[in-house]
Amino acid sequence: MKNSTIGFIGGGNMAASLIGGIIAGGCDAASIHVSDPSAERCDWLSGQFGINVGSDNVALADACEVIVLAVKPQMLRPVCEGLAEVVSERKPLVISVAAGIRIADIERWLGGEAAVVRTMPNTPALLQSGATGLYANPQVSASQRELAEGIMRAVGLALWLDDEAQMDAVTALSGSGPAYFFLVIEAMQAAGEKLGLEADTARLLALQTAFGAARMALESPDD
Repeated sequence: MKNSTIGFIGGGNMAASLIGGIIAGGCDAASIHVSDPSAERCDWLSGQFGINVGSDNVALADACEVIVLAVKPQMLRPVCEGLAEVVSERKPLVISVAAGIRIADIERWLGGEAAVVRTMPNTPALLQSGATGLYANPQVSASQRELAEGIMRAVGLALWLDDEAQMDAVTALSGSGPAYFFLVIEAMQAAGEKLGLEADTARLLALQTAFGAARMALESPDD
């Protein structure tokens, strides 16, 4: 990963999180490119990370060995179709973080035999504490799988799936899962307040209890 040129199409929060993670892991900022239509966002990313920024998706794809598609799902088709020619010619690794979009569709929009890894990160990735499921099509080589895993591990846990259909379960479990834990924390805080605690006290106790319980579950040898 350290010697690879990595391009992000879309410079939103998930892209920024991944960029921060891979730079912290030793990747040279000069080897990272971002294409985003917002000049303001590009200026922020450049100032924050010292990376290359612009608004030309094709120029980015022509310069990078890895293309991370970090756009909203409804924007993925036009973005991919605009990249089809350069992807067919240069054959980079393409990583999608768009929820719900199948590899077969991405392949078709890119014009055919593209090496594609589909991922499902979750929102804690924004704090480098994410959980991501990955699935690769047959065109992805062993070295490209290692590269994709390294990029996603920069923001937390990354696990490979044997079947793309399992991505639906990943979306339900870890993709949507944080919201359920937030609901439990909210309920615990409300219960504490009902039992007479001040709101700030109940909130901090609920948050720290959730954090401590998660850490115990991760680190304990007990099932």
